[in-house]
Parts: sequence; structure tokens; C-alpha cells
Amino acid sequence: MKYLVFILCLVGCSDVAQDQNASPFLFTEVETVIAPTVCGAADPTQIIEVNGTGLGLFDYDNDGDLDLFVVNASDQPCRLYENISSGSIAFQDVTKEKGIDIKRWANGVAVGDVNGDGFEDLYVTCFGENVLLLNNEGDSFTDVTKQAGVGDDRWGTSAAFGDLDNDGDLDLYVCNYLQFDTQNPPPRAKYKGVSVLGGPHGLTPEKDIVYENIGGGVFRDVTESWQLDATAAFSLNVVILDVNDDGWQDVYVGNDSMANNLFLNQQKKETTFRDIATRSGAAANGDGSMQATMGIAVADIDNNGMPDFFTTNFSSDTNTLQLNDGTYFEDRTKLFGLGLLSRTLLGWSCGFHDFDLDGDEDLLVVNGHVYPEATLASMDSERAQPLLWMSRVGDRFRKVSTTLGEKNYRDRAAVFGDLDGDGDTDVIVAQRSGPVRVLRNDVVGRRPLVIHLEGQAMGARLKITLDDGSVVSRWNHSGGGFQSSAFTDPTFTFPLGRYPKKLEITWGDGDRQVVGNLPRKGDFTLLQKN
Repeated sequence: MKYLVFILCLVGCSDVAQDQNASPFLFTEVETVIAPTVCGAADPTQIIEVNGTGLGLFDYDNDGDLDLFVVNASDQPCRLYENISSGSIAFQDVTKEKGIDIKRWANGVAVGDVNGDGFEDLYVTCFGENVLLLNNEGDSFTDVTKQAGVGDDRWGTSAAFGDLDNDGDLDLYVCNYLQFDTQNPPPRAKYKGVSVLGGPHGLTPEKDIVYENIGGGVFRDVTESWQLDATAAFSLNVVILDVNDDGWQDVYVGNDSMANNLFLNQQKKETTFRDIATRSGAAANGDGSMQATMGIAVADIDNNGMPDFFTTNFSSDTNTLQLNDGTYFEDRTKLFGLGLLSRTLLGWSCGFHDFDLDGDEDLLVVNGHVYPEATLASMDSERAQPLLWMSRVGDRFRKVSTTLGEKNYRDRAAVFGDLDGDGDTDVIVAQRSGPVRVLRNDVVGRRPLVIHLEGQAMGARLKITLDDGSVVSRWNHSGGGFQSSAFTDPTFTFPLGRYPKKLEITWGDGDRQVVGNLPRKGDFTLLQKN
């Protein structure tokens, strides 16, 4: 069973302080047994050590809570942690018990049920052959890479699952970065007059690869036949979702220092895609500049029912917010206050979530520089950097403090979900070769409406009409977190006094369904109609 959580704000919403800096988000860092990530030397000397390691947040055993998969790029194994929370958040290492033995230069992870048995599987991207781990109904995991035919051996970064041909199963998009020769690494380069590790400029980018799920646990390479064979690029991230609300899954790819791609599904009998990024404005920022896209977050910022894209980028540049009007994407970064604050930061994973349950979505960006030499004096940016918490206040986002204080880290990955079952969104953040931090959300006073989706929930789009006629839209998309994946319980909040009247859902395979008379609280299960 796959499920989403909608948080219905019933009480206390009117007490949100006007001074956001005086009303910090309420988070506590929780001690756990989760081991630090490993990705090369403490001070990287080559680009292969820079990107760090991803996280996968999912319910591997279908027991109703969220477990954690941590990727490592070394001879230290990737690790699976079972959620054993009871009152407080706690995990235990079950890697060996579940038969997982991945010891290689792994980078990212995608979560998806590839064989339709109701249990989420794992696809691990690596420098070298990628790995598909089949979930044996929560009892163990089996490496089925060779049988499945998905062992691409280039430098894989992020990946995402989605039903790209609307046939009811999950296909797979894999980002590849660049050609790197460990025996002949690139020479050092200059950045702002400082000697730094070389790349990606001057190195050869790789093409991505796309696999069609043809059933029976087998995939085939359809990159060319589906016309997803764009010009090779330094690909770092991918999101699969329905961009134009036509019931078909599209693909948005974030590239490093090169134009991004937006592949629109052509809805034909023979599956094909067309890259409309340049024509639609999604390829670059409003100045026409190509950026170094790392993180991707999706939300309906302007409440027009279409998914907008927020991307994180390199320092001395800004993060970018592009609003989607159904045909074109327009850079509205400055308008929403998301530009200036990010110029000294180098952003990675990001996510829109209503952390304070006040009825709108806030934003978290994790940051950290790639160069050990980075300082404010030399590069206008420190190596270790703080989390950037942004609260939605009217038509702007404002930086806010949290009860965690402002500390600096070399962060890369983050995943979001309700770890302790109390209805709010907690956060797990991973540094590159450093501790994995579990941040418990301590917001109180709200009661949830939990909507369980049984069917093709991955890729689902939900429109909820409220009693005043306003509409709230969300997308249960795959991908977006930098080299990370979270198939979790997204939280949905509504302003005080407004209640859901109608739910319109487009499932991940294109089926549409309308449900009325939604409860105001408690659990509500929605079964996909055949």
C-alpha cells in the first residue's frame, strides 16, 4: 500500500506570529545510531569525491513507518536502518540482516516498486555498475541487476522511477555525469584565482540512460527510441511528474553548468518525448544563463494548479524559482525573495513542506561548498554553510531561525517525512563524509487528515478543492532530492476555517478519479479504480 498524508489545520492557525524571526521553526536534533557517510578524503582533491552520498526514505517492511537507506562511496557498505521509533525517533542497523552488501563508489538512490508486489525496491547509482535491489516483501533484498538489465557502468548520480509509457509499471531514468579516469585524473584548475580541483569544465559529459519496464523483472534501454537521447550533459538531478496536467508523466533534468532539459511526453501510441526546455524557458534562468543545478523542489507557488520548479545552484549565483503557466516557465526568483540570500551559498537538496503547519509550504535548502579552499575572502563563500530555512509569508519567502540555531555544515543530501507518526514533517540531512543528522519537528496543536492511496501513487497529482472554492495542488513525484529519494507521506495543510470538499486525483499511470465528502480528520483510504 502506498499512502499520502494530508494535514488539515483545525486549530491554532491564527496564532502564527507576524514576526517570523521571533517565531522559529521548532526542531530538535535527535541522537541515533546512523553512521557518518563516507565519500573519499576529508578534503577532496578530485571531483569524484565532491558530490557526496544520497539518502532513501521509505517504508521497506510496510509496517507504517519510514526507514532509511544511506549511500556510501567507499569500501564502507551502504546501510539500511529500520525505524523502531516509539515515542522518540530511533533506528537500528539491519543491513546485514536484510542481505545488503554494496561496497563500491555509490552515489545516489531511487525508491520504487519495480515488480508491483507492494514493496519498495532500491536502485543505487554508482561510479561503475549501478545496482538494483529487489525487496523480498520486507524480509531481505536481492541484487537482481544483471537479470533486470539495468547495470549501467558509467558515473550515475541521481535517478527516478515513473510510469513514462502509462502501462501501469515503473520505468527508470538515470542521470550520468561525466567521464572520469581514476588513473589519469584531471589537473587542478583556477576558480576566482584560487587553485582548486579540476572539473567539470574541460571534462567530457555523459549521456543519460532510460529503461522501460517490460515486466517479469526485466528492463530494456529505450533512451533513443523514446527520443530521450539529448546532447550529453553533466546531469545531476531528475524529477518525473506530469508537468502540463495532461495525465502523462514528463521528465525534468537538472544539469551542472549546462542547460537543463524538460522532456514533454508526446502521448503517442509509440512512446516519445520532446525536449521543450529552451522553448518553454526551463533551460536557463531569466537572464538566459545556464546554471549548476543540484537540487530540485516542486510546488504550486502561485496557486494556478501547475507545478513550479525551484532549483539550487553554485555559489556566486542564485537559486532559481521558475513559475509554470502551463506553457512557459518564468523566472520569479527575485519576486518571491529567493535570490539574494543564496548568493553566498552553494545549494544541494531542497524541499517545500509546511514545517510549522500554518497552511502554506515553507522551504529548506541544505548547503556546503565543493572546494576545501573556499572562504568568504577568496570565493565569497565559506566551505561549511548553514541550512537555509525560508517561511512563506504572503507572496514572499523570508529567512527564519530555528530552535536548532545556525551552525555550519558540508551538507549534500536531505529527505523529508514524518518519522515518528505525529503528523508533521521531520528532516534527515547528510553531510559529505560526515554525520547524518535527524531533525525532529516539534510543532504541536494540529490534527491530521490522513489519505491512504492504494494504487499507482508514484507520479500522482492531487487537486483538493476547499469549501471556499480555492484549490490546493500537490505532486507525489519521484526524484528531486539530490541523489536522494523519499517515497513518504507528504503533508498538506489548509488555512483555518477551510475544509476539503473534493479530491481530484490523476494516478501515476494516467487514470483520473474524483472523490467528494472528504472527512475533516482521521484516516481516509482511496483505492484506485480499475
